[in-house]
Amino acid sequence: MKSYTEYLWFNTAKRREYINITPEVEKALAKSGIKEGMALVSAMHITAGVYVNDAESGLIQDIDEWLEQLAPYNPDYRHHRTGEDNGDAHLKSLIVHHEVIIPVTEGRLDFGPWQQVYYAEFDGQRRKRVIIKIIGE
Repeated sequence: MKSYTEYLWFNTAKRREYINITPEVEKALAKSGIKEGMALVSAMHITAGVYVNDAESGLIQDIDEWLEQLAPYNPDYRHHRTGEDNGDAHLKSLIVHHEVIIPVTEGRLDFGPWQQVYYAEFDGQRRKRVIIKIIGE
């Protein structure tokens, strides 16, 4: 069994952003030479997430609004007593989750129709990273 690791770095312009990273994951897979296996894509920060869904701008806005309803930005989180102001970002990350596993078949990401990989940033404007770990033959 082989493995390949690559890191993606982000420094978003806004506090919350959703970035389609499918092309970067596909490039990492091509570099790996792995034809059959799994690709793990994981945010390495507790205020970010990774998910698989449709790359449609209206849906991305819906996701952002839904997350804001579930975990709104507000100054009253207990976490803020530590001097932080990102309690909502931690909760949004829990909802989205921090990683996905994508099957690799015949050297390609084995997606269903419309599926894409997204990096979701909830406390941006500083340097963050994602790990891509591809395992297989």
